[in-house]
Amino acid sequence: MDFKKCERCGCFFVTNSSVCPKCEPKETFEMQKFKDYLNQNISLDSIKDVSINTGISEKNLNRFIKKSEFSNLMKQDTSNIKINL
Repeated sequence: MDFKKCERCGCFFVTNSSVCPKCEPKETFEMQKFKDYLNQNISLDSIKDVSINTGISEKNLNRFIKKSEFSNLMKQDTSNIKINL
């Protein structure tokens, strides 16, 4: 296990995860909400639109997109999407 800084709240903690135990439930909830949104919406919106529609911050959406679970999203045609990576 490593000493890390939580990607959500910035507190320091020791674990293998990228977020602290306090933030883990919200992280899981928002990731599932994002996955559900992507499954229900065939056309991809901008990060700002997804944020408005889901209530998930643009910062967290950009973090989620970088995860391997969403790698197929980046393989799609994203020429009309404004993703701030």
